[in-house]
Amino acid sequence: MAVQPEGTPIWLDASFPDLEAAKTFYGDVLGWTFGESAAELGNYTQAYSDGKAVAGLAPQMPGQDDWPTAWCLFFASADIQARTDKIRDLGGRVVIDPMAVHDFGHMTIAADPGGVVFGLWQPGTHLGFEKQGEPGSYCWAEITTRDAEKADAFFPALFSYGVKRMEDEAIDFALYDLGGDTTLGRMKMTSDFPADLPSHINPYFAVENCDDTIAKITRLGGQVHFGPHDSPFGRFAAVSDQQGAGFSVIDLQTTKGDMPKIS
Repeated sequence: MAVQPEGTPIWLDASFPDLEAAKTFYGDVLGWTFGESAAELGNYTQAYSDGKAVAGLAPQMPGQDDWPTAWCLFFASADIQARTDKIRDLGGRVVIDPMAVHDFGHMTIAADPGGVVFGLWQPGTHLGFEKQGEPGSYCWAEITTRDAEKADAFFPALFSYGVKRMEDEAIDFALYDLGGDTTLGRMKMTSDFPADLPSHINPYFAVENCDDTIAKITRLGGQVHFGPHDSPFGRFAAVSDQQGAGFSVIDLQTTKGDMPKIS
């Protein structure tokens, strides 16, 4: 059984053309250390912050050369087969059918009707994040989509999210919650986003200092796409690593401005 409510972000991983380069990048940028690569799992490697598991990294497998390099966010599921069936019923696409990952758990990769790729994780011995919401770890994610209507119909139906909306004429932004706790954001992509950027989930990693982190990212060959920008939630920037995987970094302690109204 999942130890967290269904639909809770529980794990994050990515496959890279150059695994060693990714380890060097995230080790410097986020302070991660890495466990031994598991050959029986395609050299899947667990990343740690302060000795606690925060993410997984792996080399791209044969046949994945045309797959985009991207972080995949996994959501907790207590019955992964039933949840996968529901994905299909709701018009989503199953990319990888439910499969066992040794005794660690079961996984599925899927996409919503608008093309947003995500994962399901039914824990076995691997319960997911051991640290989050602190520097060096996952703290937030936003479904960033060109089809907000499809996302707002799909994800709340899949995971029983409550939906609230941010009162801001400049952006179309919704908040999904579980049991009254805000779990995930949903942002509608505008013409300001690159035309070739697909709908996706943008994960945020907490950092001690946003500007110092950006300096490391650019020094290591990564790119800054937006920011740094001050907000009531923290100082943040949207970036990508040197292999093209996009994410955001945020200093949660440096806040500015009034909280937006939510309805």
